[in-house]
Amino acid sequence: MNSRLLRPLLLLLISLGLVVTGCKPRVAADQKASSAAAASKEKRYPLTGEIIKADPARLTLLVKHDPIDGYMAAMTMEFVVTSGDVANAREGQRIRAELVEREDGEFALEKIWPVDANAEARIGAASGSLRQDTAIRGRNAYREVGENLPDFALYDQTGQVVSPARFRGKQVMLNFIFTRCQVATMCPLATANMVTTQRKAREAGVTDIEFVSITLDPEYDTPGVLRTYAAQRGIDTTNFSFLTGPERAIKDLLTQFGVLAAFEGSILKHTVATLLIDPKGKIIWRADGSQWSPDEFVSKMGKR
Repeated sequence: MNSRLLRPLLLLLISLGLVVTGCKPRVAADQKASSAAAASKEKRYPLTGEIIKADPARLTLLVKHDPIDGYMAAMTMEFVVTSGDVANAREGQRIRAELVEREDGEFALEKIWPVDANAEARIGAASGSLRQDTAIRGRNAYREVGENLPDFALYDQTGQVVSPARFRGKQVMLNFIFTRCQVATMCPLATANMVTTQRKAREAGVTDIEFVSITLDPEYDTPGVLRTYAAQRGIDTTNFSFLTGPERAIKDLLTQFGVLAAFEGSILKHTVATLLIDPKGKIIWRADGSQWSPDEFVSKMGKR
């Protein structure tokens, strides 16, 4: 089928509920009620501050935070965080996050993002250019095999800014996932296949390949969440990057790569696409759906 017709067809299929979907974790009704009750007793506030100390053993950050309007004066406090967030933490680093006061009185930080003027300027400029490019391309925004990778800038799982320039001169295998997807045939399978392809490429002597997974859910998938996700699965991140960033930039990339994703209530419905990009930045292969073969992608990779 002509790939120009693919996106309208996928839109029709997803609207009819005929495209396989990914979703957030499903729990039993009594668990939902319990979780909702617990969440209702939590207090959440936006927080900005400076990291004073990270304690990996206890999974805590000591943060000197700014005043929180209507809640708390500026002070230095210890917060519980994820393993990914504590691994990313740097003393003296400014962050923005969501403070969570839990029912048991424990204080935690979630949705932690680095605050860095230079990084934000780079990502903002790239996102603006990507937005303009998507608008100019209009109905032809979808990039065919043979076209170049669009320019962008996002955070990786360590909180560093990543653009296609990082991969210049290398092949790139790229897909889209989100960490809360629990449908075995969707994101979990996509990640497992990427990991298998990473191993098989190494065994085949492919030395100039990078693997990239971009989140479909940037509201939840912060750098720390992505780092935890990779670590829990034992993924070798020496040449595997998990990327996140502004929602608008993610949406423009989805449009340009022909991936459909939209929340319906708490369910994130999405299609699946995996691409191979050559060292010059040209898209040379694409597989839609999750039933692709790692061996097929390895066979398309150049060796040097």
